[in-house]
Amino acid sequence: MESLDHVKTDRVLTPPPLRPGDKIRFVSPASPPDRDRVLRHAEILRGWGLYVDFGEHAFCKHDYLAGTDEERSADLDAALRDPEVRAIFTTRGGKGSYRIADRLDFAAARRDPKFLIGFSDITALHLSLLKHGRLIGIHGAFFVGPGEEDVSSETSNSLHQALMTTEDIVIRSRPEEPTSALTTSGITTGQLIGGNLDMVATAAGWALPDMHGAILLLEAVSLYRGQVDRQMTMLRKAGHLDGLAGVAIGQFTDFEFDLRFSVIDILREHLDVLGVAVLGGLPLGHGRSPVSALIGAVAELDGGSGTLTIRRDA
Repeated sequence: MESLDHVKTDRVLTPPPLRPGDKIRFVSPASPPDRDRVLRHAEILRGWGLYVDFGEHAFCKHDYLAGTDEERSADLDAALRDPEVRAIFTTRGGKGSYRIADRLDFAAARRDPKFLIGFSDITALHLSLLKHGRLIGIHGAFFVGPGEEDVSSETSNSLHQALMTTEDIVIRSRPEEPTSALTTSGITTGQLIGGNLDMVATAAGWALPDMHGAILLLEAVSLYRGQVDRQMTMLRKAGHLDGLAGVAIGQFTDFEFDLRFSVIDILREHLDVLGVAVLGGLPLGHGRSPVSALIGAVAELDGGSGTLTIRRDA
């Protein structure tokens, strides 16, 4: 097994796992949520023995945003500062997290580490909290994938493991995911950084952490091929991908994969020149039964076994 001596972990803060009786709070830092759906998810959490409450503006609406920038950031800061709140669930992604990702109370995040749970647009918050607050977050949610009527047991169990245990997280590549075609050989370790490609590109230059020695995680949904090409070109040519240890590719959802030059071909062109190990087909993103990962934690990527192992004790 490869040594982890080169991986920088002393500067990151891992929140403690939740215990029955702990309070969690729902906030809406992006787009307006579906109230009924959020309440169903709250019942799942109550079934885990957790106490659930809601930010003051959790169900507000300000056009395509869940309240003004001031309201959304105030709810998130209040949760970061409240010692009784032990984890923060975002109600949904959508649009708008990037508007407030630079104004969070990073000192509060460092003083009292607690998990922020979400993905998609919430990636902007995960990246900013990692860069400025050294805080590990959970890329995950009670997401209902295509063709699924409710949150799958795989999605729910994975989130429970990430949130309420100290077990290593092993994520296995799915051959049926189109991005599995990008997998190469090789084993590498590094800090797992990234999430939604659109947000990784948006965060570049102000909220994106240094990725030297890191494993870059990417997933995407409902983008044109040209958008993916443009974002990958910018990240690569601006030097943000220099020194990567590896790349983990999640679900690329709502793309046409039977084209002569598909998004898989575009990704391969950009990834090949990096010369690092790549593991595709990971169930992370907007596809069927996505699982949870820890952004900022140390991970081992093994192309041969098709696994991404996120370590708790590294």
